[in-house]
Amino acid sequence: MKLKDKVAIVTGGGRDIGRSASVKLAKEGAKVVVNYHSSESEAQETLNEIKANGGEAILVQGDMTKSADVDRLLQETRKAYGDEVHTLVNVVGGLVARKTLDEMDEDFFNGLMQLNLTSTFLSMKAFVPLMKEGASVINFSSLAGRDGGGAGATAYAASKGAVTTFTRGMAKELGPKGIRVNALCPGLISTTFHDTFSNPEGRSKIAGSTPLRREGHPDEVGDVVVYLASAESSFLTGVNLDVNGGLFFS
Repeated sequence: MKLKDKVAIVTGGGRDIGRSASVKLAKEGAKVVVNYHSSESEAQETLNEIKANGGEAILVQGDMTKSADVDRLLQETRKAYGDEVHTLVNVVGGLVARKTLDEMDEDFFNGLMQLNLTSTFLSMKAFVPLMKEGASVINFSSLAGRDGGGAGATAYAASKGAVTTFTRGMAKELGPKGIRVNALCPGLISTTFHDTFSNPEGRSKIAGSTPLRREGHPDEVGDVVVYLASAESSFLTGVNLDVNGGLFFS
């Protein structure tokens, strides 16, 4: 097992890519703290799957845009697994709605920044002090952060672009401590995100335009999370890794 007895936090770990990351980290021996916000039943399914595979995990509800909830996640982690964290995976994020500039107001724009960027900042602020040399932070940016996003997704794309830059800056800051900070930039992955915000015709067209001619699966992102959490990626930091079937080359 690549992560035996390591402690891993997965924010937004209850479903889709977060679930895959949580399950795969646990299969590699990590003790996983699965954070969820509103998807309690799905988070319980994630916990059940981890335990069915012989893994160890706990669930902690919380809104990662609120410092009090992040602190509660920290305290529950310490209570269950002690004072050292080896991996932090910041999956929390979302699009909320597609809106043009004319349709957006200040609250909407700021809300997206909080959801995608502030949540990442608050989680790192809380958990990095519990990390030692060899630890790994894995943030989630997006293909949208690379290319500006699709119609009505400009604010989302901007927030994810900020995650990309924040990741690079944190890699420089934490590198001397032996803590690696990388990010994943998923493209079209078969999740409820696209079920909600992308129409079938558009998805089919995008999938057909990738070199691999298909959508990605959450497990294919989860596998990369495990790689970045493990010692196998020990000389990678500041990387924003594209997981998009060749749809976009950075």
